[in-house]
Amino acid sequence: MSCPFIREQPIAEGARLIRRVFRIQRILRDRQDPLAQRDSVLIERYRFSREGIIYITTLLDPYVKSSTRRSRALTTAQTVCVALRFFASGTFLYAVGDAENIGKSAVCRAIRKVYLALKQFLGVFVVFPSHVRPQVVKQGFFAIAGFPNVIGAIDCTHIAIKAPPGPNEGDFVNRKGVHSINVQMVCDSMCHITNVEAKWPGSVHDSRIFRESGLCTLFERGAYDGILLGDRGYACRRYFLTPFPDPNPGPQTRYNAALARTRARIEMTFGQLKERFQCLKGLRVAPDRACDIIVACAVLHNIATIRKERAPVVEMQPVDDLQPVHLDQPSGRAARDRIVQNNFAY
Repeated sequence: MSCPFIREQPIAEGARLIRRVFRIQRILRDRQDPLAQRDSVLIERYRFSREGIIYITTLLDPYVKSSTRRSRALTTAQTVCVALRFFASGTFLYAVGDAENIGKSAVCRAIRKVYLALKQFLGVFVVFPSHVRPQVVKQGFFAIAGFPNVIGAIDCTHIAIKAPPGPNEGDFVNRKGVHSINVQMVCDSMCHITNVEAKWPGSVHDSRIFRESGLCTLFERGAYDGILLGDRGYACRRYFLTPFPDPNPGPQTRYNAALARTRARIEMTFGQLKERFQCLKGLRVAPDRACDIIVACAVLHNIATIRKERAPVVEMQPVDDLQPVHLDQPSGRAARDRIVQNNFAY
């Protein structure tokens, strides 16, 4: 019961001391500085730590820096963080602008500046067969399931877009009835993207994208000493191995199992890419801009992987097993049989 002659409630001296010890110091952060937050907040919002954002800001500064400070122009760090927030969330431009306290048009310009600047670094961060020596790549793949001489796992993934206007709208409808861009990627054993083709509409088959890619031309000329691993949607070639369609028990079954475990790296890469950059689950932009954003996200993924940024929790992508549209080449069947005989006949 409180005392009528004392205005304040009587508090034990011990309780007062405990409050004083556990009092949290109030910190007032600059809302205009996106880097004034803790690393955990930055990773949640932008998918990069403070050091990672500073690295990207320094890298892109010559390309996105505003030429004037009039009308409170965005700094390079603000421009980069606006784009990273859009890539990470994939939400509407209004929502990004409200979160960053800027207008929708400024958000649109910032995103465009950043993805066009990142596109300039495609040849720097996306390198085939990898940033390390080819022998290291082969050893990394061999350690997974004992599959020899592999320098890349290849597959295609569909990035949904809004229906584009014009007479070519039907070209973007994939076999699931969704408008999309069909993107071909190659990765190494550490989930680094080593090659990307982001220019084909969703109706184009995976095997055609590979046949008409520059990577196929280089392999046909014998530029690389190694093999690619793909699924049944591709034709088996001397440098491109696919599973047996109806494997016999024994060596062929073991070969298929080892190929599936090794090729799973590209599915893991797709999962990390789409979980890290949620905008790739559905882009509400024109096809040409969607292709540029996809390339920019591939560059950012490699930057994050090389810098060992926190990897997102990956939901395994569903297996998209295409039926082949071309017969396996005799040289491909011979190479496949040779690997089965030398490595899986035990």
